[in-house]
Amino acid sequence: MSIFGSILSKIFGHSQAAQPDATTAGGAAPGSPSPSGGPDDTASAGQTASLQNVDVGAILDGLAAKSSQKLDWQHSIVDLMKLLGLDSSLEARKGLAQELHYDGSTSDSAAMNIWLHRQVMQKLAQNGGKVPEELRR
Repeated sequence: MSIFGSILSKIFGHSQAAQPDATTAGGAAPGSPSPSGGPDDTASAGQTASLQNVDVGAILDGLAAKSSQKLDWQHSIVDLMKLLGLDSSLEARKGLAQELHYDGSTSDSAAMNIWLHRQVMQKLAQNGGKVPEELRR
């Protein structure tokens, strides 16, 4: 799984866990195989719909409140990744930069980190997350 995919999974997974009725009308979990053995299209559609309007800020604030560390996820890509239990090393961030098509110098980690945080927030919003406007600029 990609690094950004892991970020999505961690955040949107918390949203799914918070919804006790995350099953479809047929009682199957979203994305579970249909009796024919293939993915259930209605379950996949239900899962996609349930990813819309996920309150990213509330989920991350909730995780931060439970954390033993004071993590500034609103401004720091390193703290965001730590909060999600992901590798926040320079190499991991360079990998994320490559995934998101960063065209600046990865030697300037400060500039790269600022860009990464903004891009991650924008991409979370593009994938159905409710992200405060000030974090997408």
